[in-house]
Amino acid sequence: MANKPEHIGRLFTEIKNMIEYSRKSVAISVNAEITQLYWNIGRIINEDILKLRRAENGKEFVISLSKLLTEEFEKGWGEKQLRHCLRFAETFTDKTFVYALSRELT
Repeated sequence: MANKPEHIGRLFTEIKNMIEYSRKSVAISVNAEITQLYWNIGRIINEDILKLRRAENGKEFVISLSKLLTEEFEKGWGEKQLRHCLRFAETFTDKTFVYALSRELT
């Protein structure tokens, strides 16, 4: 009786729902972490450039940093990505807001 098709169907649906829920939870967590990472990277670069008065050399600084990060981590850390991080941190200056926002992304 335990192998009746309707029993397997219910079990399949329950397990399928569990898998889908877990996948969504993981995606939300990953998106939140990545959002916070990008914001923190932009904030740190901005602070470093301003603190050390590198504004005139900011472009070269970002290019050099991008090359080092790309050598270390390969893809994903090009100059364009770092500039996106910079703009993100410049646009959203409130850390609390960024953390709250990152939890809402799906």
